[in-house]
Amino acid sequence: MDKGYKVQVEDLHKSFGDNEILKGVNLNVKINEVVCMIGPSGSGKSTFLRCLNKLEDPTSGHVYIDGYDISDPKTNLDLVRQNIGMVFQHFNLFPHLNVLKNITLAPTQLNKVDDQEAQKQAMHYLDIVGLSEKAQAMPSQLSGGQQQRVAIARALAMQPDVMLFDEPTSALDPEMVGDVLAVMKQLAQQGMTMIVVTHEMGFAKSVADRVVFFHDGLIQEEGTPEAVFDHPQQEATQTFLNKVLNV
Repeated sequence: MDKGYKVQVEDLHKSFGDNEILKGVNLNVKINEVVCMIGPSGSGKSTFLRCLNKLEDPTSGHVYIDGYDISDPKTNLDLVRQNIGMVFQHFNLFPHLNVLKNITLAPTQLNKVDDQEAQKQAMHYLDIVGLSEKAQAMPSQLSGGQQQRVAIARALAMQPDVMLFDEPTSALDPEMVGDVLAVMKQLAQQGMTMIVVTHEMGFAKSVADRVVFFHDGLIQEEGTPEAVFDHPQQEATQTFLNKVLNV
């Protein structure tokens, strides 16, 4: 596999029963690249993202992370996953643990980082997401936007070198979206490899190195934000953008 790529996907298919969701997707993502995936609901974007760290088992095809084929049963999946951070639509914080403990749990349990170092790292990442003053707060005391920023800090605390975002702002009230997108923009500017499923077209336009348009289980079009947004080639892309940009 090409060492310049962080993620390589070859002919990825995924079916649930008779329903084929992914119909042969190919995608390569370079180190430090930000790829935003857009498209209508049900087009396969989130399923594709979940196949990248095997939260969903592909029906066929290959996914390579750092050259490791995660579809191969011989691959140590836990080892590969340590380098992949994922942030979901819903924050999935442990409600009975405070913010600091939510962030330190995985590094201490999985990476065997000692408590003091884990807390130091957690405070560093809380500072990055602008929430260092909330370290002792419980999730129920935070707004949705704050909880999502904690979820990003928690993913970063595992020190991944690729971050997957599955519509991270879709469950948020509109006034909270900006804070979360600002954190993601900062990560992109710092060189984090990111694959982002998003409905935030302004974010995709301003932050992505490449925009990928999903439709009916396939990548129908991809290119720079300018190419996809300003000069879409496919009728399906044009139709989608007309709907979402003219609302």
